[in-house]
Amino acid sequence: MLICAAAWAVPGAGHLWLGRRKGLIFLIVLPAMFVLGLVLKGRIFPIELSQPLVALAAIANTGIGVPYFIARTLGYGAGDVIAVTYEYGNTFLIVAGLLNALVVIDAFDISMGRK
Repeated sequence: MLICAAAWAVPGAGHLWLGRRKGLIFLIVLPAMFVLGLVLKGRIFPIELSQPLVALAAIANTGIGVPYFIARTLGYGAGDVIAVTYEYGNTFLIVAGLLNALVVIDAFDISMGRK
């Protein structure tokens, strides 16, 4: 479980902990995707239970781990709806979180000897 927590908090940390060099790729690419989403004026969605799709997007955003909390603390991710790149930014932010969830599952599988 510690490997899963580390893999969620810092993308690629679980793989690096397990001695897998591909963790370096995850460590660079996933936060870069998240930052690119912010640069493209994407929105970090709030958890609003009254709007299920917005809540799902918010859960996907949190999947990136520590970069999410850093961006929220520094006030990034407000989104600019009139920006041409707004939807692309949202997509990068959401996909970065979802890909990190898959990376966490992969680290778990490796640690359990399934891979």
